[in-house]
Amino acid sequence: MSTATAARESAPDVAKSRGPKFLQGWNMAALIFIGPAVLLLAVFMIYPAIRTVVLSFDNGLDNYVQLLTADPRFLSLRWPPGGSIFNNILWLLFYTGGCIVIGLIVAVMATRVRYERIIKAIVFLPMAIAATALGVIWRFVYSPDPDTGLINAILGVVGVDPISWLGNATFVNTALIIAGIWGSAGFAVVILSAALKGISSEILEAARVDGATEGQIFRRIIVPMLSLPISVIAVTLTINVVKLFDLVYIMTKGGPGNASNVIAVQMYQQFSARNFDYSATVAVVMLIILIPVMIFNIRRFRSERVVA
Repeated sequence: MSTATAARESAPDVAKSRGPKFLQGWNMAALIFIGPAVLLLAVFMIYPAIRTVVLSFDNGLDNYVQLLTADPRFLSLRWPPGGSIFNNILWLLFYTGGCIVIGLIVAVMATRVRYERIIKAIVFLPMAIAATALGVIWRFVYSPDPDTGLINAILGVVGVDPISWLGNATFVNTALIIAGIWGSAGFAVVILSAALKGISSEILEAARVDGATEGQIFRRIIVPMLSLPISVIAVTLTINVVKLFDLVYIMTKGGPGNASNVIAVQMYQQFSARNFDYSATVAVVMLIILIPVMIFNIRRFRSERVVA
């Protein structure tokens, strides 16, 4: 084979290796298909995120100092503690924990009856309701008028005076979290029910033969084997808590006063008041809180399966 022929045959390989390293291995068709998606991502996500960060530093670090040290609406360390951060922590503890506990109990109990599908369908039904509609429904449920509010109508039967569930700072967060659990518990039920199907019945039968009670089987076998799907549910619900907006805004708008305010609602309030740089500061803090949770979630999905 002549030198010229060898050079011609090797030319395509040389051509393929030309260009930036990050484009090597890509062909024009692939770039054409992903191009529009990348453009949309850059225009509607990457640029707004960068612009928000830049806007938050419009007054240097003053906005961050004000938000984190001198804004009781965001964080108040006086007793009792309060502010948007504190309310988000309440949601994180009780909403996330409540959904997991209820989901686990319902999933385990439903597997023991013949009408399992009906139970799961009923529990999952609120997931099909938009959060806005969910808020409207529960405003009627909590209405202080016994002729409208279901709970106060029930309390009236036993001789208890009507309670303003959404107008009393003592009850408002509890009332909102209960509504949130009602709307999200079905998600935990479906995930945990699917995970339960993956547990070998032979393991459970062997434990029963060895004399283990149902409580011991639940605590020492079922819960440990469901640790991965439980963690996935916990991370997903945590993300929902950090960006929680619609349910709280529809039901209370953060009131009474600042009693039920959360981070996303405060961000919207500042934006509505045209305090754009301060609103951007709240958004950046919310993003900073979300980033480690999202990284953990991505790494968990890459390393393990949801159901073993």
